[in-house]
Amino acid sequence: MEHSPIDAAAETAPRRLFVYNGGFLNRRLRRILSLAGWQITTGRPGPEDWVGVWGHSPTAARGEAMAARSGARLLRIEDPFLRSVHLGRAGEPPIGLHIDTSGVHFDSAQPSDLEQILANEPLDDTALLDRARQATERLRRGHLSKYNAFDPDLEPPAPGYILVIDQTRGDASIRHAGASATSFAEMLTEARLDNPGARILVRTHPETTAGHRPGHFDPEDLPEGIEVCTGPVSPWHLLDGAVQVYTVSSQLGFEAILAGHRPRVFGQPFYAGWGLTEDVRPVYRRQRRLTRAQLFAGAMILYPTWYDPCRDQLCTLEEAIDGLEARVRAYREDRAGYVATGMRLWKRPTLQEFFGGTRRLRFRDAGSASKQARKDGCPVLAWAGSVGPDLQDTAERANVPLIRVEDGFLRSRGLGADLVPPLSLVADDLGIYYDPTRESRLEMLIAGAAALPPEGLRRAERLVLRLTEAGLTKYNLAAAALPSLPEGRRILVPGQVEDDASVRLGCGEIRDNLGLLRATREANPDAVLVYKPHPDVEAGLRPGAVPSSELEALADAVIRQGDAAALLAEVDEVWTLTSLMGFEALLRGRRVTCLGAPFYAGWGLTRDLGPVPARRMARPSLAALAHAALIAYPRYRDPVSGLPCPPEVVVERLARGTLPKPGPFNRSLSRLQGLLASRAALWR
Repeated sequence: MEHSPIDAAAETAPRRLFVYNGGFLNRRLRRILSLAGWQITTGRPGPEDWVGVWGHSPTAARGEAMAARSGARLLRIEDPFLRSVHLGRAGEPPIGLHIDTSGVHFDSAQPSDLEQILANEPLDDTALLDRARQATERLRRGHLSKYNAFDPDLEPPAPGYILVIDQTRGDASIRHAGASATSFAEMLTEARLDNPGARILVRTHPETTAGHRPGHFDPEDLPEGIEVCTGPVSPWHLLDGAVQVYTVSSQLGFEAILAGHRPRVFGQPFYAGWGLTEDVRPVYRRQRRLTRAQLFAGAMILYPTWYDPCRDQLCTLEEAIDGLEARVRAYREDRAGYVATGMRLWKRPTLQEFFGGTRRLRFRDAGSASKQARKDGCPVLAWAGSVGPDLQDTAERANVPLIRVEDGFLRSRGLGADLVPPLSLVADDLGIYYDPTRESRLEMLIAGAAALPPEGLRRAERLVLRLTEAGLTKYNLAAAALPSLPEGRRILVPGQVEDDASVRLGCGEIRDNLGLLRATREANPDAVLVYKPHPDVEAGLRPGAVPSSELEALADAVIRQGDAAALLAEVDEVWTLTSLMGFEALLRGRRVTCLGAPFYAGWGLTRDLGPVPARRMARPSLAALAHAALIAYPRYRDPVSGLPCPPEVVVERLARGTLPKPGPFNRSLSRLQGLLASRAALWR
């Protein structure tokens, strides 16, 4: 794992850090500093100690004075260039820190640790530069910036403009970059003179738009014809539409470089002076010429200290992006709120935790959900199995989106029937993955997987390796040891619930377990058939039982209990209707034959004997299929921190067993559910 330059200094430097700013009471900030090796304290430091201050904030003067009197060294701390979903003023803590022993990255008066990295580090390691390019692309594709409460789906201004970037008045990053309010007036004038007759677009700072701090350009005072962008448009969209970028010292100037621009810079920010900008006020000590990848590597990989709030540990940039992506996705998808319907009582707290982080869910019956959603200006969120023609019709008439929810493919350690809450859910705005009669969002993700960058595929490969090595499946039940299986070419035939929606909607002529067994035996007369009945069928709760006489005649072994992952390791292939076990078999390199049309069929990875939709024409790799099904489609929630999280965190929780137990309310409901097992319609 990469560390900031402070790590090397911390090995020999005194570790006590004296602070005099109430901001250091923030739990996240203290935790990051502690993990980086700093012991935060108060009092009077000695010459061997350090004094911590927040950048060049107004409160930094107290710490600076104390350091001067005591002879202690100054440690300046600042937010990183990739911080959070919302502004810091909203109370959201950062996902990392700049911990600088020399200065502050935005202060051009003296070299900071970042400037020394950019000036002196070799920055020629191939692996490091590959990481920089891949991470840059992830930020662009994910529309990630320092703050991320904007809408990538919001239509940006028509392209072809000159982008002029405003900042908030009095910000330290302006003054310490050798600029002033006059610099902004000069910038706008130069932009107009350099580009006569061109469209000028002024981008307002998010804090100005939010009403916290004024900017330098009042829309009412701007010359006629100049456009202003105040909406929550993605900065990457704005950069894509620009033909030239003008900035004083904004971080957006750094992102402009990453987007392929050569911005004209009127201050002296950290990214100026390296041959990637047109500098009005050059920093003459910066003589080195860097590539974009080298600049990114220094500023985003080597300089910051990144933190993973789910694992509560320092992490790499890539892991920080993984976590931020999950939280940003939750915000962007949920920001309008939902009216929820078709949700069982015991599921509602979990659904609130997954989808109610920005606005709490409002639960309504199917008859009134669409009307309420139209009034609130939000989608209807419905459990997929509860969606009938009436709900679809009312949603269409009300002109509100209908989003179907189901469990994800890495669900829990325990069954939903036992009311164990899920760690992953899917929310599909087109259909649902188990219904091949209509296109689902998962189908679109699989079909578009050819556009995935190589790092996305490698991430999927690493994830698959982790979950298969850990023996993880959807439910991860404690199971008895497998009995010895007969020798020979073994084919696993997983039984299913015969009235399951995936069977009803996705099967052709053969749509029951007996028919599946007969077809498998007919095609494989000499193979060893291993049949695993579905647990709900075994318990007598759902239809699908195979008569004993038929089972004895067709199957060589029946595994009623046993770990599914261990069983997959003992067989050569799987024949299935639509079972998820077919997908889990593919992940483990087993051949799979499908008599129905599960989501993983029809893409060239299975032998398909069922009614696969003709629209499934793409031929993704197994890694691409896994990326769509395990990374892009589901949403995950960390049961320990309560945060939206990447799938890697859930894999670790399931593998290590660090999962909270279901509460007493769930256990009571589970007992009641057992008493009412014969009346499943009351609780399912």
